[in-house]
Amino acid sequence: ICSLTVLALFLSYSMLNVCDLSTDGCFTLGAAVGAMVAIAGHPYLALLAAMAAGVLSGFITALLQTKMGIDSLLAGIIVNTGLYSVNIAVMGGSSLLNMNKTVFTKARALLQDTFLAEQYKLLVVAIAVIAVVVFLALFLRTRLGLAIRATGDNPDMVRSSSINPTFTTIVGLCVANAFTGLSGCLLAQSQKSVSIDIGTGTDVAMQSADVTLMSGDLRGVIKTI
Repeated sequence: ICSLTVLALFLSYSMLNVCDLSTDGCFTLGAAVGAMVAIAGHPYLALLAAMAAGVLSGFITALLQTKMGIDSLLAGIIVNTGLYSVNIAVMGGSSLLNMNKTVFTKARALLQDTFLAEQYKLLVVAIAVIAVVVFLALFLRTRLGLAIRATGDNPDMVRSSSINPTFTTIVGLCVANAFTGLSGCLLAQSQKSVSIDIGTGTDVAMQSADVTLMSGDLRGVIKTI
């Protein structure tokens, strides 16, 4: 589940060359929004809602950097701090929520009496990760994806090519934070609960995994996660 956050940091840190420290708050935001929607009886819709919340978080972070001229490090800290209050509000003033119906319980019921009955969690997570990896691989090969990659490498060259680096940065951070929100939602649904500190330390741990990913040490990524 946390590999989705690693992919998000891979996109923001490695592709965009942006230090996004809002990961902890965005992870919790995805978990909180997903939990509230799942409690309302829509566990599948909760995944999309969590991603939408992540997009909004990424948009605000990017807006602070590109439009207001705030350093990326400080912008991430501002959003991460503000999201603590937002997450409490999303959770209805409570610091802990419990869920009964999740995508995992749906999968368990669907796979009952099959040879995959004991691996229902792994199957759900595998589908989500494969879908995100395929989407990211295809997205980075599109014209917009190539522009995002170029923005991280040389924003001046991108600007001289009549591409708006502000737009590519905003899109890139929105996509990255959507992955983070999805990761938080899946973790919350897998353990059938979400607490206000579920995302604490996520940024540091996933940055370590991202570094090992860039070094090609797959075993190091697995060990870190």
